[in-house]
Amino acid sequence: MKTIMALLENYVLVCTLSSWATAQVCKFLLIYFLNHEVKLERLAGAGGMPSAHSATVTALVISCARFEGIGSTFFAIAVALAAIVIYDAMGVRNEAGKHAKIINQMRKSTKTAENDDDPEFKELKEMLGHTPIEVVGGVLTGILVPLFIPMP
Repeated sequence: MKTIMALLENYVLVCTLSSWATAQVCKFLLIYFLNHEVKLERLAGAGGMPSAHSATVTALVISCARFEGIGSTFFAIAVALAAIVIYDAMGVRNEAGKHAKIINQMRKSTKTAENDDDPEFKELKEMLGHTPIEVVGGVLTGILVPLFIPMP
């Protein structure tokens, strides 16, 4: 019980996880209100608006800055991690998603009844990375959520 309480009292962890959860719920709600679809996968899946990866690492940076100070080693590590994650989300993973989309289109055009059950023709996941606007949405989420969580 002490371990659970210690985790729940960890300001940086609570801010970070709350930002991730907020971004995921926002994705779900956006899909629901824009497309009138219930996609439970959006509550945990990668890609989409806002970027949960960007929200998570931004909240880590902001909460470390507030709790430890901008001169702390923790803040420096958080900034470095955030830069890597955001770059990866917008760059490498976004490009991989574009490639998956093209590969899926190519596979559909060559699909026949004979290869219909072939695991090599399984559709690839296309929602992997983020556009710059999705990253900005995530960064804003990651800035705002820690500001609403009171510091101990």
